[in-house]
Amino acid sequence: MEPEALDSTDRAILHLLQQDARNYTNADIADDVGVSATTVRNRIRDMEESGIINGYAPNIDYDEAGFDLHVLYQCETPDETEDAAEAVIEMDGVVHVRKMLTGRLDLLVEAVGTGVDDVERITRELEEMDVDIADSNIASQEFWQPFDHFGAEYVEESGDTTRPD
Repeated sequence: MEPEALDSTDRAILHLLQQDARNYTNADIADDVGVSATTVRNRIRDMEESGIINGYAPNIDYDEAGFDLHVLYQCETPDETEDAAEAVIEMDGVVHVRKMLTGRLDLLVEAVGTGVDDVERITRELEEMDVDIADSNIASQEFWQPFDHFGAEYVEESGDTTRPD
């Protein structure tokens, strides 16, 4: 399935899954989208098989989970950014790596730890991999929302787009 092939039903399903994939059932989504639960199940399966949906993960508050330091590194890699990204994501404490297409800083690394020792270890391991850290920042708060172009306008007005009970 090509991204441009997403119709209003696919977009509405994606909108609701982004809000709370764990608690929305196919029947809940079907009610809000105006299709059958079977249609929702088939559409989700098709989007998973085509790679549009890559998985389902919890949105974790690391501070509440006991990881007081949440560090964002902006890095420059030697030549093979993809190789570096694959190695960095395997590091203990690294939770997210993003390869950048433009700019000198071609790798963004998100890491969590319980204290300064964790941050120093991650910094040292990045440097040992020849990843040049241009900047690092400690995050204090994080705000998140679903990408709103995926179907909010296709969810029925009567449908409750908040978390189901």
